[in-house]
Amino acid sequence: MDSERPDLVPEPFGPLRDVKIVSTGTLVAEPFAAHLAAAFGAEVIQIEHPSGTTDPWRRLDHRMKGDGPVEVASCFVQERRNAFYITLDLCTPDGRDVFLRLLRTSDIWMESSRPGTLAKWGLTDDVVLEANPALVVTHVSGYGQQGHPDYLGRASYDMIGQAFGGLMHLTGFPDPEPPVRAVPYTGDYISALFALWSSLAAYIYSQRTGKGQVIDVAQFEAVHQILGGTMVQYFNQNVVRQRTGNKSPTFQPYDTFRTSDGWVVLGALGPIFDRTCKVIGIDAEKYAAAATSVSSELGIEFDRHLRGWIGVRSATEVVRTFNAARIPCCPVMSSEDMAHDPHYEARGVHVEWEDLQVGRVKGTGPAPTFSLTPGRIWRGSVPTGYDNDLIYREVLDLTETELADLQRRQVV
Repeated sequence: MDSERPDLVPEPFGPLRDVKIVSTGTLVAEPFAAHLAAAFGAEVIQIEHPSGTTDPWRRLDHRMKGDGPVEVASCFVQERRNAFYITLDLCTPDGRDVFLRLLRTSDIWMESSRPGTLAKWGLTDDVVLEANPALVVTHVSGYGQQGHPDYLGRASYDMIGQAFGGLMHLTGFPDPEPPVRAVPYTGDYISALFALWSSLAAYIYSQRTGKGQVIDVAQFEAVHQILGGTMVQYFNQNVVRQRTGNKSPTFQPYDTFRTSDGWVVLGALGPIFDRTCKVIGIDAEKYAAAATSVSSELGIEFDRHLRGWIGVRSATEVVRTFNAARIPCCPVMSSEDMAHDPHYEARGVHVEWEDLQVGRVKGTGPAPTFSLTPGRIWRGSVPTGYDNDLIYREVLDLTETELADLQRRQVV
């Protein structure tokens, strides 16, 4: 950074204290990456457009209402905490200049505009790195910043990334059932994790060398990274993996099972298979081959025995019995189940905080757990432009007259 500026976070905390991030994306992937960092102490400044065309994530669905007239999406309340919100029109010359001033005092800039948009505004990577040579610039897009020209610039949403990245071909039940997207927005959240870890890796390098760099996060590539051995199977064995539903095609039991009052999942591999046979009262030696011969006659017979045993018992009994035998098993949890589960409560997974738009709320707290520098929620979500005065006057030292002029011309 060219110049130091005071920390904005009231009480510095977490392993990312002093890391300064500017975020200019909308919806899920890129902003979620930045706000994950904010949960562990990073100072995050989120920029929205001043025209009223704000982040659609504010109003997407499942809206909540506080004492005032404003309705806010529950996803925004959950995911947009601990950040400072300002408005700025980056496509204007004055907005561009103000933005570059902000980047000179920052460590990481994350964005998710369509490739080519920033160049039209005079905010190329070269221009930005000239303003701050140590800056980490992280672009998040559906298809990436480079590649085949027919794909660059295509619009993408979460389900598009899941489909093009190969995940959707594997999720759901076999044909003729349709492929099923992973919910809620799994492709976006995976992209966010890739955006954050890569940004922090480049930040570490920048701290060591003083050299910033540009990161190109393509949503479909992030999704593609989590397909296990799918592509190795194809390239080396000419095997195209297909949808199998919840059931593993290579070993059993590994599936969902209906109890008398709900659903559970159960998995057993190796010696655990023998323990499963003992629990349900069948001969482990007789059914040994069924462990890996899922579709054989013996494998189908084993599955029938297991489902019959589980089906006449409650989920609570099934889970307790199998876990007592050291066999992995748990219920399929709903939000109501998770809200009242003693393990969730013992780990403090759900916490309360004050949201500046809808009041006191309860939701999911920061994770994972750090022994020395835990995450914290010090602020909930805020209205559009809530921190304009703080950032423009106290951080960038704009005068009252300068700020009023920018506001009059809708630059901020």
